[in-house]
Amino acid sequence: MGKMTLEEKIGQMTQIERSVASAEVVKKYFIGSVLSGGGSVPAPQASPEKWIDMVNDFQKGSLSTRLGIPTIYGIDAVHGNNNVYKATIFPHNIGLGATRDPQLVKKIGAATALEVRATGINYAFAPCIAVCRDPRWGRCYESYSEDPMVVRSMTEIISGLQGDVPANSRKGVPYLGGQHKVIVSAKHYVGDGGTTHGINENNTVASMHELLSIHMPAYYDSIIKGVSTIMISYSSFNGKKMHANRDLITGFLKKTQRFRGFVISDWQGIDRITSPPHANYTYSILAAVNAGIDMVMVPYNYTEFIDGLTFLVKNNFVPMTRINDAVRRILRVKFTMGVFENPLADYSMAKYLGTQEHRELAREAVRKSLVLLKNGKSADKPLLPLSKTAPKILVAGTHADDIGNQCGGWTIEWQGKSGNTTAGTTILTAVRNTVDPKTEVVFSQNPDSGYVKQNNFSYAIVVVGELPYSETMGDSLNLTLAEPAPTIIKNVCGSVKCVVVLVTGRPVVIQPLVDQIDALVAAWLPGSEGQGVADVLFGDYGFSGKLPHTWFKTVDQLPMNVGDRVYDPLYPFGYGLTTNPVKGN
Repeated sequence: MGKMTLEEKIGQMTQIERSVASAEVVKKYFIGSVLSGGGSVPAPQASPEKWIDMVNDFQKGSLSTRLGIPTIYGIDAVHGNNNVYKATIFPHNIGLGATRDPQLVKKIGAATALEVRATGINYAFAPCIAVCRDPRWGRCYESYSEDPMVVRSMTEIISGLQGDVPANSRKGVPYLGGQHKVIVSAKHYVGDGGTTHGINENNTVASMHELLSIHMPAYYDSIIKGVSTIMISYSSFNGKKMHANRDLITGFLKKTQRFRGFVISDWQGIDRITSPPHANYTYSILAAVNAGIDMVMVPYNYTEFIDGLTFLVKNNFVPMTRINDAVRRILRVKFTMGVFENPLADYSMAKYLGTQEHRELAREAVRKSLVLLKNGKSADKPLLPLSKTAPKILVAGTHADDIGNQCGGWTIEWQGKSGNTTAGTTILTAVRNTVDPKTEVVFSQNPDSGYVKQNNFSYAIVVVGELPYSETMGDSLNLTLAEPAPTIIKNVCGSVKCVVVLVTGRPVVIQPLVDQIDALVAAWLPGSEGQGVADVLFGDYGFSGKLPHTWFKTVDQLPMNVGDRVYDPLYPFGYGLTTNPVKGN
């Protein structure tokens, strides 16, 4: 650090989007990190080799600078390396929370690390350790649970992604277990899941005791597990923007918790300190850097950021000690990563993208994530497991044969997208793979009741849910299933015995329809491996998942969480019926 100029130090604190980056820009401005925003790719359906070439090209810019400090490349790998075509897409966090299986989640972390390294990338913006206290929040599927204890247990994914911290290492120091692992970012610090009405990026109104007992505990575990970076939340705590909260960033995170990695902003997070965003960018830079943010995800207007911070330092608004703290932390992580010794990726890891082994792991995660909410109109007449040898069965619904719907948001594109977006197995294909070859499987997305009644089906599988969304686009005040889902349920379940499989990122309004449904399964957002759904529906495996979030009756009850004084759910937190596997079904 003694050799570094102010210009070189501020460059390290700057993270820019790949669309505005080049080897020349990285070299000229000493850029510390480049990222892909959601859906930002080198080319549509780009191969791992194409990703590696792009990342290495940026790296060559940094290696040609005076000091040759390597850059690091970040990406939102939140359920697998989900921006990349043909990557394994694991269930979203809400489904992993339903498994209650931290060792499974650790394996998913290790597999995701390999698939991120397969594309030459060494930094994942995951895990989201939000504690979603209101399902109206559009990011609730990124939260493992409303219960901080479940979220704490799931921080085991960090050990999968980064590697297990050696037993004798200092607590709070960042760690990376080798070139097959990636550094991560626990997010979003802190209280992102506690905003009023679940409005994204809004205000979390809570006592310090509530903040520390609900939203903070998973950060303690993350720091003990050697988390390399922590990302700040867009939200506010009691009216104070987290991106400007010096007490909680410098005071609590760095001093009290002795976190030694670096603190990163969210995308344009410092811009949003002001209302409207970017109204006074110089003030935003001042407030954020003095609060203790070390690296800023700018991500576009990097010259404005660099010029603004340079001005603030030269005019003594930001002390040099603050700049040195930031750069020391960034370099500490970079040295820990081994990126000075191994700055360039090679093609040898490309083979790990979307491997069969990883798909089998995702399929296991799907099986364990399914929560059985109802099985038969009376307990002594269960519908599940379904018979594989029924003569003729109906599969219906908007989500039965749609890989994009099955994966949800943060898949290929930022918002996700319906349709045939990436490689995987739809639930319809999985059903066809599972039943007896002589069983006729009829697919009709939205059949009328007359058709269902006339066709003499043994039973029907109805797969409906939410269309893909992420972040604010997913905020919902009504949480109802959009048409045609309710109509499909009424037409099919009113005419034949049916199991409804819900593909949603959260509990939704289902109470008015429950009486018409014979069996009800919460499948969350299972990802690319739909075979896991059929594995359990047909009894090759039993149901074992437990609700990670309270399933409400009406939205008027919200927020309603386990432990509340008034608690009257449709299905309580932790609920989940079980079935035994059937041999030779």
